[in-house]
Amino acid sequence: MSERAAGSEAGVRRPPGPLLLGVRHHGPGSARAVRAALDAACPRVVLLEGPPEADALIALAADEDMRPPVALLAHVVDEPGRSAFWPLAEFSPEWVAIRWALEHGVPARFIDLPATHTLAREDKDEEEKEDVAEGEGEPDGALSEPARAVRIDPLAVLAETAGYDDPERWWEDVIEHRGARTEDAFAPFEVLGEAMEALREVYGTGGHDRDLVREAYMRLQVRAAQREFEDDVAVVCGAWHVPALRQRTTVAADRALLKGLPKVKADMTWVPWTHRRLSRVSGYGAGIDSPGWYGHLFAAADRPIERWMTKVARLLRDEDRPVSSAHVIEAVRLADTLAAMRGRPLPGLTETTDAVRAVMCEGSDVPLALVHDRLVVGDVLGEVPASAPAVPLQRDLARLQRRLRLKPEAQERELELDLRKETDGGRSRLLHRLRLLGVGWGEPAASRGSTGTFRETWRLHWEPELAVRVAEAGVWGTTVIAAATAKAETDAVGARSLAEVTGLAERCLLAELPDALPVVMRILADRAALDADVGHLAQALPALVRSLRYGDVRGTGTQALAEVAAGLAERIFVGLPPACAALDAEAAEEMRGHVDAVHGAVGLLAEGAEGAEGAEGAEGDADDSRSGIRGRWHSVLGTLSARDTVPGVVRGRAVRLLLDDGELGQEEAARLMGLVLSPGTAPGDAAAWIEGFVGGGSGGGMLLVHDERLLGLVDSWLTGVPGDAFTDVLPLLRRTFSEYEPGVRRTLGELVRRGPGPRGSVADTVSGTPGFGPDLDEDRAGAVLPVLRLLLGLDEGDGDVGDVGDRGNNDLVGADR
Repeated sequence: MSERAAGSEAGVRRPPGPLLLGVRHHGPGSARAVRAALDAACPRVVLLEGPPEADALIALAADEDMRPPVALLAHVVDEPGRSAFWPLAEFSPEWVAIRWALEHGVPARFIDLPATHTLAREDKDEEEKEDVAEGEGEPDGALSEPARAVRIDPLAVLAETAGYDDPERWWEDVIEHRGARTEDAFAPFEVLGEAMEALREVYGTGGHDRDLVREAYMRLQVRAAQREFEDDVAVVCGAWHVPALRQRTTVAADRALLKGLPKVKADMTWVPWTHRRLSRVSGYGAGIDSPGWYGHLFAAADRPIERWMTKVARLLRDEDRPVSSAHVIEAVRLADTLAAMRGRPLPGLTETTDAVRAVMCEGSDVPLALVHDRLVVGDVLGEVPASAPAVPLQRDLARLQRRLRLKPEAQERELELDLRKETDGGRSRLLHRLRLLGVGWGEPAASRGSTGTFRETWRLHWEPELAVRVAEAGVWGTTVIAAATAKAETDAVGARSLAEVTGLAERCLLAELPDALPVVMRILADRAALDADVGHLAQALPALVRSLRYGDVRGTGTQALAEVAAGLAERIFVGLPPACAALDAEAAEEMRGHVDAVHGAVGLLAEGAEGAEGAEGAEGDADDSRSGIRGRWHSVLGTLSARDTVPGVVRGRAVRLLLDDGELGQEEAARLMGLVLSPGTAPGDAAAWIEGFVGGGSGGGMLLVHDERLLGLVDSWLTGVPGDAFTDVLPLLRRTFSEYEPGVRRTLGELVRRGPGPRGSVADTVSGTPGFGPDLDEDRAGAVLPVLRLLLGLDEGDGDVGDVGDRGNNDLVGADR
């Protein structure tokens, strides 16, 4: 009361009744005006637009670890996915009012419709898409198109009435550049309230029909506060609601509007928010175009334009743009000049942007886009104290984030992990477990460096909505590992295909879930035993074999996985030849992909078996393993290459794989190609065989370059294709040869132009090319040997480079592993 007495003695003029402070949500000018009005009025209680369930959370705003932007999160206890957010930034009037109340020991209360009703809206479409136009404070969401057509933006109407074509520019001129005047702290709210009253007389609810219920509840709460504190009440709410709160209605009428509202059990907490999620482009109806700019205006007590230009210059310098102090000075002068020419009291965002473009960006919009993204919008991520209410899973996640030094960030970044290091291994496990739980904080990315299995690259990007995903995942367990284990087991039981189960087994190994893996493996073995589709088995095998490699890197036991993989491979060997008979062109192409996948998986599986046997010192057993699974696979490929009922693309691929593995000689490969390309074979089938043999990104172009016998066979066949059949095979051949590198295509063209030579070697080509001699120049070749020894790290006494080539390669492979 002493403060109020002091204010009265100072001659502060205050309107009668409750002090209604109508604001624009997330407006720094409104925030400053609210602070000035509260300092002048010194109310005994502050009422805020927001869910009353959050009253118990207001005290956390004074915690030193609470850093806006933050948001109140409400979610249905039994259905966490149904949620709503109430974002607050440092420059939000509601946040300023909360901080003022805490600093002055004044109670603060939320008076909007409770979240228990907001989350229980019966219309599902309305529940998911309802949002607010400018000046409201409903939960964050996306406005549906029908609602957009009938709702009005109060600020846009006022700006248009004042002759402005941009509501943001009007708001800056009228509010942001006005400054706080303590001697007339209540005037702006009275004027804005009168403007909103005039708008509501013309537009009614303006398409905000649900506001009638909300405003009825707010009026009841204001009356309750008046009974307790008389008229020493300040209400901070959206300016659109001020006329409704001034409206004289009966208690019975307001209660009638609230009768029969649906209810659900809701829970609330604080969660971090971002400036980017405050922007209008994010879909937030009460959003603003430039949260970073508004934050700067609120924080910069003096010389805001000079400080802003300094920020821009620092950002551009960090991006290696040549920006000097002279650029900053000229940009400030230009912004002031533009504001004067346009009749504005101070430079706004439009003037500063034009000045930055002209002076610092040399007229280019490319660096200007960076300024808009990093500064005008910004990537500021708020922080919430550990004492804030949270589900147990969220607390465990926060503990792991601190232990692994993996802090959530709003800006997207890449994270390189070396799984041989303990901390990086823990980070990998955490990110994989969160992916299993549907919390997409990190997404795997292609590594730019080593391709070893001990390397992982992640692209991290924390979004506020992930807090909802964590709350949803809390139904699976109280810790990350327990929740991921339970989720994996449930997903395995409900998997619809064998490939889904194998993929889940791979993810369990990556996430290191030893308790879930036995359950997944049992279901995998059962599904594999019952599934007779060779295509499904072929899709499942590569994931299993990759899992063996991942398990080896992470030190995870994979014996059960190896047994299932070996059994799966045997079933594929038996069922593949019959499955390849009588296929159409589309099915044949799909089967070729399965053959390639199985071939790669068998190679890795055989290497793993040989490595395991070699570790026990049994070379004979390793040879048996090599001639075992690999030998049986080669027998299958031989069967596929010889059967006329198998499509040409599959037969050609089988021959090529046998040739690459050394199981088929060059002469035999040429003989098989000659048979296929004979006049007795249909041109379409022959073209498909060629595609399978040299197509599909398998390096077939280089094979034709280095073996002119095969190129000659293809050339002779192609020139002999009848004209009526040529148009049918041409698209297939063009697709095959278009996959080759430009240099390979050019060399093939030179070989075809020159015609067949006396020898089947690429030497025939280079010997006739200007600048190449017929034989090797040993003196010129020997000059590069010292450089090669230096690159390979060899001493002079290590022998010739060619003698150690194989050993050097093996050493490199071993180091990579």
